[in-house]
Amino acid sequence: MTLLFNEAHPIPLHAIMAMIAIILGGIQFSMKKGGTIHKLLGRIWVGLMLIVAISSLFIHEMKLWGAYSPIHLLSLWTIFSLGLGIYFVRVGNIKRHKQAMIALYFFALILTGFFTLMPGRVMHQILIG
Repeated sequence: MTLLFNEAHPIPLHAIMAMIAIILGGIQFSMKKGGTIHKLLGRIWVGLMLIVAISSLFIHEMKLWGAYSPIHLLSLWTIFSLGLGIYFVRVGNIKRHKQAMIALYFFALILTGFFTLMPGRVMHQILIG
């Protein structure tokens, strides 16, 4: 983990919050839905995802459009989708809420997580060596 903490900010914060969100999201999938614990953990997960998405806007390692890259579009999509997921649950559309949250988990965390494991990336060095 020393490699991660030696990275420029906000990369350590971003990575740690993403790892926690992956674990917490996995727990959410295995739990009973709709209860107090699910709602509490869901709020925490949304907060983690906001930190991950917003912090990513300040990471500029891949520069395709000035200081930005396609990953920054994913960050904006994540913020928008979090809002949609919250909206859907508040209006009682649980099916769409579930779809939004599952899509966020797999696209914004799992799929992008695999890209962090590419050779030359910090997470590749940490997890694979």
